[in-house]
Order: sequence, then C-alpha cells, then structure tokens
Amino acid sequence: MKYKLLRVNRHGGPEVLEVVENDLRPPAKGEVRIKVLAASVSRPDVTVRRGEALYRGTWLGQKLPFTPGYAVIGAVEAVGEAVRDVAVGARVGVLTVIGGYTEYLYWRADRLIPVPAALDPAEAVPLILNYIVAYQTMHRVAKVRAGEKALIIGASGGIGTALLQLGRLAGLKLYAVASQRKHAILTEYGATPIDYRTQDFVAVIRQAEPGGLDVVLDGMMRLEAMRGALALLRRGGRLVSFGEPASRGELLRILGLALRTRLTPNGKSLSLYGTSTYFLFDQKPYLEDWATLFQLLVEGKIKPVITARFPILAAAEANALLERGDVIGNVVLVAPELPERR
Repeated sequence: MKYKLLRVNRHGGPEVLEVVENDLRPPAKGEVRIKVLAASVSRPDVTVRRGEALYRGTWLGQKLPFTPGYAVIGAVEAVGEAVRDVAVGARVGVLTVIGGYTEYLYWRADRLIPVPAALDPAEAVPLILNYIVAYQTMHRVAKVRAGEKALIIGASGGIGTALLQLGRLAGLKLYAVASQRKHAILTEYGATPIDYRTQDFVAVIRQAEPGGLDVVLDGMMRLEAMRGALALLRRGGRLVSFGEPASRGELLRILGLALRTRLTPNGKSLSLYGTSTYFLFDQKPYLEDWATLFQLLVEGKIKPVITARFPILAAAEANALLERGDVIGNVVLVAPELPERR
C-alpha cells in the first residue's frame, strides 16, 4: 500500500514541492504511525524550502531531498513494539520541524502531544507552533501582568494574531504594528493599530505612552526595529524577539545587541525565543502550555484566525498564498475527509 507526501528535491519557490509516493510500512520499535489530519503552513517551511543561507549548516538547513512541514495533528493508526502509553485512535500533535506535508507520519511515541479529540484538527494545529510561540514569549519569557502596556511588532500573521488574542485574555493594553489593510483584525482584538509603511512606531508610541512600555513582543527580528523597541521600554521593560533574522550577519548583530542590553544597567531586558529548547531540554513546560492552549480552545476563549484550508497535497498552492503576503492569521493543510474553507 502506498501513501503520498510532498518532497523538495531542489531549493526554490513553491513549484519545487513535488507529490511523491512511499510504501506504507508498520511502525518501528518505539514509533507510531499517524494519519495526518491537519498540518500548518508556516514561514520556516518557506525558509527551508528556499534553502536560505541563514540556516545552511544548521539543524534547520535540511539536506535534499526532504519534506517540509513544521507541525501536524493526526490520529494514531498503528503502534510499534514497546509502545505502551499511546493507543490506536488517539488524537495527537507533533512539532515536526520537517516532515509534516504528508498523508502519514512516522514519529517517536515519546514525542507526541495529547490533543482533545473533540477539536477541529484544522483549528487546533496552529496551537502546535504559532500559539506555543505566542504563549511562551508572553507568559514564560516576558511574564506579562494585567494592565501592562505592550507592543506587538508583526501582528497580523499566525503568531501575531495569537498574541493579539492571548494579550486581550491577559488584560494588556495593546498596540500593534501591521500594514494598514490588516488593521481591522488588530482593532477586533482591542489593539491600537500602527501602519509600518506610513508611521514611525517609535514616534507613535512616544506620543501615546510618554512613560514608556512594559513589554514589546517582536516577531520580525530586525535590528533597527529592536533598537527602537528598546528605546520605548520603561525601566523594568522587557523586549522578547522571535522569528527569522534577515541574514547570519544580522543575527550576529542582534546577539551583540542582546549582550550589550544585558550589560547595561538600565533595568531593560532583551530575550530571544526559539522552540529549539523543546528538542534540546525539558519537554514538560511545552506539554503544560499546550494543554492550557487546547483547553482555551475548547472553552472558546481563543479561536485561530484561518485564512484558507488546502488539501495536504496542494501544499504548493498554500505556500504560494503565504508568500504573497496577503495572509491574515494561518494557512492550514487538511486531509480529504476534512472540509476545505477558503
């Protein structure tokens, strides 16, 4: 029996995503086979597909050929030898980094994320990457408190809209940076919008909040914007930056800025966040936070913004949409049995 997946045999645009077939095999020892129900389409998928120089020679710079796809939700269809704590039929999530654009996924049984079966997989899959980044930058790194004043830089994408929803839940006074045509989603969640094309966010915030901000959550990771954000912080203010720098040189300059900020006695902090700690260190905080996020989704307190749903094998079309820059919120891939909504 065969199954289909997307493969990148050469770096380039969405057109390099090719549908190929593999043999469906039994899971190996300690492994499970997952029927993929939904997969996220995220900016790192684009970066690794293009083969951008920033990640060459690192764990994100994949050797060809490979299958992109940073996060999935699916149902366990079979378990391998020595798997004791996972049952066939269980709904699970996986932070894959690569490999998610596929009809079936083989994965380590001890690296699965429990997912409530009642949730729509397409609505739940943004929680695996975009919402965990938003939640942890806000609550584990910045440690926000109700009533604080916060700025979100890059507020209209999958992580940005998650920050808007979680920021409103946390009782923050929000300012948010995005292009003017995306301002409706910012105001929907109570944020004061700032157009990065026509407004200087530093000047706008200085006029609106002369006493300074408590928190800046920066999803763009650009040196100039980070310097401006630091200048807006009051004493005790926290800047948390995440995302993809424009180049390795830019990353080195950002690391230098982080070091200088740490050594400067002005009470401000600059932290850089990434999900690599999930693979390198303790999984427990991630599992706790995913459980919290799934419960918020069950209770209707958060609801991922989804621009479009595509079939899994139409990942090239989904990637093209994301790269055009028109997306507000998330783009997801779904199994044939789930409805498409565009």
